[in-house]
Amino acid sequence: MVDLKKEISSTTYPGRGIIIGKSADGKNAVIGYFIMGRSENSRNRVFVKEGDDLKTQAFDPSKLVDPSLIIYAPVRTLAQSTVVTNGDQTDTVRDYLLAGKTFEEALRTRTFEPDPPNFTPRISGILDFADGGFSYKLSILKSNEGREASALRFFYEYAQPVAGEGHFIHTYQCDGNPIPSFAGEPTAVTIAGDIDTFTADVWSALNEDNKVSLYTRFIDLATGAFEDRIINKNQ
Repeated sequence: MVDLKKEISSTTYPGRGIIIGKSADGKNAVIGYFIMGRSENSRNRVFVKEGDDLKTQAFDPSKLVDPSLIIYAPVRTLAQSTVVTNGDQTDTVRDYLLAGKTFEEALRTRTFEPDPPNFTPRISGILDFADGGFSYKLSILKSNEGREASALRFFYEYAQPVAGEGHFIHTYQCDGNPIPSFAGEPTAVTIAGDIDTFTADVWSALNEDNKVSLYTRFIDLATGAFEDRIINKNQ
């Protein structure tokens, strides 16, 4: 397990990232989701709440070029689960769950993003609160060494989350051209402090030039109530 701030700051461009875990006091499930951008189109975004869900929207609509891969709902809240992803597969997972199917079944219908030469991975997470419990899963769908015709799908299940610990997955290993996809298992990381400490730690660790927006949520495991925070670089 590594320090979350050090892990995030170890590269200038992790891309989009998901952190899921349990708070240090063991009372809350924890979510962090951030987006970064190198192009003007990618940087022209903000997070906005829509009910209990989260959406991206253009900060300056007049500068929006192609909304297909940058405008989506990163977070969907269901009765017994919360879904967080880096693309429109959020809605694929939600729809499959509502139909009585699984996280894995939903993502097996999807692949990496159609943005050659990067073929950005789709990263996804789900927090499950069925029967008063708490577990979570993470997934990454990526190209096989940059081959457009070959997709790799990985799923990771965390059945007994530990207080003060979580897992971090992101789209890219580092900056580059093309940008190398994330490799290996989700990184085991520390989860420290309350929601404001957690939010500040993640935001401060992200590269100042490339960070765009951050969303965090703490979900009370006893009541199901949650609080959240949004930081947008564009104000």
